[in-house]
Amino acid sequence: MGIADDEELCKVYKLIEEGVPSQAREILSQLLEYNFANSEINFAHWCCSYWADFITRISKFDPYEQGEALIARWKSFRQDYELQKNFSKKVLYPMQKGIFTLALHAYDSLKFEGTGVQRAELCRKKGLCLKKLGEYESALNLLTEAYRLSSQSAPVLAEMADCFALCGEDKNAKVLFREAFFIDAQRVEIDFLDSELICCLIRQVKEKGYSGSALQEWIPVYGVLYGVFNVKRELRVQEAARLRQEIFAKENEIKDPSNDSKILIPKLINMYFWLIDHYAHSNEGSSKINECLLQIRVHDENIYRMYTK
Repeated sequence: MGIADDEELCKVYKLIEEGVPSQAREILSQLLEYNFANSEINFAHWCCSYWADFITRISKFDPYEQGEALIARWKSFRQDYELQKNFSKKVLYPMQKGIFTLALHAYDSLKFEGTGVQRAELCRKKGLCLKKLGEYESALNLLTEAYRLSSQSAPVLAEMADCFALCGEDKNAKVLFREAFFIDAQRVEIDFLDSELICCLIRQVKEKGYSGSALQEWIPVYGVLYGVFNVKRELRVQEAARLRQEIFAKENEIKDPSNDSKILIPKLINMYFWLIDHYAHSNEGSSKINECLLQIRVHDENIYRMYTK
């Protein structure tokens, strides 16, 4: 590939960053005529083809729908590009910048209306876009506002944790990740998490054969076992009482064979981990801790051995 082709590729990447992959694809089609075996050009052409018509199609949507469509499409794109043989990270950075810049512009054109939860979700989406653009401080400002509006939102807490981890503030990240997966593991959007702190844990749990909803529930369990979720906060008295009630309800649910034990077992184990920490901090006696350990052992002998070794 000559100097002229390198210059054309620079134009391509600039166009991709600007969110116009259709124009970039035209240049790439010409480059492929003389560089048909070049993996970088082939992958760039595939990426632009993936997005070009889609971006044209959603231009007729209202701004909020545009933002939602772009983010949903990115999730599919991430799963699909990893299957490409000529995968090139050099192409992905400008593509990510272009797509999330478009999404951010769409969200920015909206007014902060609706309920507190709806405003929190808009702040979260804008924070996600800024995080993907590498603007972590600005992202945290928006995510903090989202937290103020909806403090029990697992997606908000997870995004805050991810930003803290990307900034090297692992202590804050660990406590917030642990909290997010405790509140509602199913609602944590793991496909948008970027920090190595959580991505390494997710890979390790995937390697054990878990996927889908079960994967989401096992992440906090192994987060404790592998020492990732080792920064903890104490439960308030009301929270501990509510947790015991939830555990009782889940134990009854798991007795019903029509319920999915693959989801309930890791959820229960994580609840027991929290309750054990509460008993340990409140000095309520070893007997209650032993009761929790016995229940963990009943549900999963291997997890019990890993936890107590």
